[in-house]
Amino acid sequence: MKKHFFLFVLSACLTVSAQVRVAKSADRKLTINLAGLRVSGSSAQTFFQTLENDLRISGWFQPMRGGGDLQLSGSVAQSGSSVKASLQVHRAADRALLLSKGYSLETTRVRTLAHRAADDIIEAITGRKGIASTKITVIGTRSGAKELYLCDADGGGLMQLTRDRSIVVGPNWGPDGNSLVYTSFVRGFPDVYSVDLRSGKREGLASYSGLNTGAALSPNGKELALILSKDGNPELYIQTLRGKKLTRLTSTLRATEASPTWSPDGQFLIYVSDRNGTPQLYKVSRSGGRPQLISSRGTENVAPDWGPNGLIACASRSGGRYHIAIINPSTGETRYLPNDGADYEDPSWAPDGRHLVATRSVRYRSALYLLDTVSDAPVALISGGGDWISPAWSPR
Repeated sequence: MKKHFFLFVLSACLTVSAQVRVAKSADRKLTINLAGLRVSGSSAQTFFQTLENDLRISGWFQPMRGGGDLQLSGSVAQSGSSVKASLQVHRAADRALLLSKGYSLETTRVRTLAHRAADDIIEAITGRKGIASTKITVIGTRSGAKELYLCDADGGGLMQLTRDRSIVVGPNWGPDGNSLVYTSFVRGFPDVYSVDLRSGKREGLASYSGLNTGAALSPNGKELALILSKDGNPELYIQTLRGKKLTRLTSTLRATEASPTWSPDGQFLIYVSDRNGTPQLYKVSRSGGRPQLISSRGTENVAPDWGPNGLIACASRSGGRYHIAIINPSTGETRYLPNDGADYEDPSWAPDGRHLVATRSVRYRSALYLLDTVSDAPVALISGGGDWISPAWSPR
């Protein structure tokens, strides 16, 4: 059960735009010819490589060096301390111009520039916003302790956020994409903190007696769902950020609650409980009431994330392995991915509602992987240098 056992025990102790757009169905990738893009300098080469990879892992395109449904042309070059790019995308069949845009940014942020360009191309062609410019937070053990890290959506640009030399668990994003909440044992006890990614300022949010864990900010950013054991048993609560007013949502003696996640409209929560013997997913109104069982397949279902598409992704154990289950909470319809002999856990939805980031574990080592729920095999984002677990994908 790996980390999930630890966490559970811890809790117990696509549209139309102004430009011509190519119709794109998810079952066939568009080929895009990159040969027409002139590149000069090492920073420009980094731009090109990052852009190509962003387009590939988006799931919409197959980059190539000839032919193609689409043709990318223009130039990328370093100019002093900046990188400047001029890009055009044409439809090969009739030479219709789909995108024409210029970019400029300092060389130290060349990957950011490439991510922006990739997102612009994706939106111009498909009508859907890209995710290349988003971020992922993940817990890594590179330093020997469980610390919080931040990386780009392609796994690049990795940077360490905390240096607690302790245990950090359960990171979640604020709706503005500028803050994180998580649990840290930095003071010897599991307390909930927030960190502002712009200033680096850390603030304590919950330090009640007992457990303070599972923190998840509401879609409006005004409330915090979390698991507290201050009254004896780990229960689900909502706490206002202003005034820290607490509302208790569950009362399940001799059971454990864990891992709350908000519905996109902020009116409901999904959480994990073993009230009926095994860890399963339950749905409850933000105002309380009788919980509704959501999952029943598999010996356990844990680590849920309620996506912007209204679907729930979780880690579901069956046949001795963890798979990613995608559940429609209205109908109960469930599908699983992938099935390659590894354990997949800790899923987190991208803001496009198509991609997931998850932990992939083989032989007791964990790495960060990208999953496309429409097509493609899993893609490694971060591997080696320790274990990488509990990812959370930022909003746009």
